Amino acid sequence: MRKVLIITFLLVLGVSVLYSLLKNYYHVDPEAIINQVKPPSKDIIKLLPQGSDLNSPLNIPEGFRMAVFADVRKIGSPRVLAFDSNGTLFASIPSAGKVLALPDKNRDGIADALVEIIASLNSPHGIDFAGDKIFIAETDKVVRYDYDSSKIKLQNPKVLFSLSGGGRHFTRTIKILEDKIYTSVGSSCDTCQEKDWQRASILVSNLDGGDLKVFAKGLRNTVFFVFDNSGRIWGNEMGRDFLGDNLPPDELNVIETESPSTTLRTMDYGWPWCYGDRIRDTKFRGSESLDFCSKTVPSVFNYPAHIAPLGLTFIDSDLFSKEDQGSLLSAFHGSWNSSVPVGYKIVKLEVDEGKVTGMEDFITGFIKGKEILGRPVDLIFDKDGVLFISDDKADLIYILTKELKS
Repeated sequence: MRKVLIITFLLVLGVSVLYSLLKNYYHVDPEAIINQVKPPSKDIIKLLPQGSDLNSPLNIPEGFRMAVFADVRKIGSPRVLAFDSNGTLFASIPSAGKVLALPDKNRDGIADALVEIIASLNSPHGIDFAGDKIFIAETDKVVRYDYDSSKIKLQNPKVLFSLSGGGRHFTRTIKILEDKIYTSVGSSCDTCQEKDWQRASILVSNLDGGDLKVFAKGLRNTVFFVFDNSGRIWGNEMGRDFLGDNLPPDELNVIETESPSTTLRTMDYGWPWCYGDRIRDTKFRGSESLDFCSKTVPSVFNYPAHIAPLGLTFIDSDLFSKEDQGSLLSAFHGSWNSSVPVGYKIVKLEVDEGKVTGMEDFITGFIKGKEILGRPVDLIFDKDGVLFISDDKADLIYILTKELKS
């Protein structure tokens, strides 16, 4: 026992002497050395504090810098991102029933505050602005508010129209183009024939909510979509489950009416009967409607199965090369019913004359082995071309730039 005590004393003494020599004689910070050699934390926020440059665990392209713009873990999981007319970033928090404003008045790349502009909503998801109005899509309705961008305040709610709430896919996303509101409503099930006319579709209405009707159908769950310069919708579509690891593909669809005439002819994108390039889903009521798929619109690009594509945005930013302008960034939220986890990254899609000609990884590292560190959701550029990314697993909003923020 005495020998153990002597050895312990000598070890402690040796460590103390070494610590003193490093700090006082060699002017080296021992704690910095300890922090470098000890196993890294697997919590992204500890590796990527607000305002710092990323070096782990995410992998980003050379020349880019990434940091945490806002840590919203105390509130909930961020989903849809949108900017008001003053450039203030907004985020919906469906899990908390809230919408946040995240001002950055000093432009240092860190949100000044988490401003809860409204609460007690029913799973709010979609957000968009038009003039002095803000539009918020809850799971069962779309509501318009008067909005004061100088005070970041809203008031005078007006329900524009009701929606079929809840179900297997409960998020509702809205986008405004010119004088129309486009609203995505996912299916109530994995595979079924819907009896509710709103389900598995994108709806269109006037800005006042009037003349609500189906714009495109046969869309199982187009949670996120974006407009191109021609006004066409590009939508990420999640395929059905339980067909194995490799089927069906998740899809990227170009969604448009058959012609620009005032008469709306609703186009059908296949679900629940078909997937991908008009492939018949024989597992769903295989003896029925065998020729149905030939009359549907095929996907413009097939993703791997189960990657769960969410946010997407066209690149129009000086942060990117000339060759990248007009390409798409797409967020893969990640699988839940694949034996090998897939997705959990952001990819870049090359687009040429309305067709996708290639796909490559852009940001990876949200998953290490089978351990999920984050799940990217929405992607949005500000007016300066800086990219913001929401993550509803780490409950963070990232900022991607090439400039150091002081």
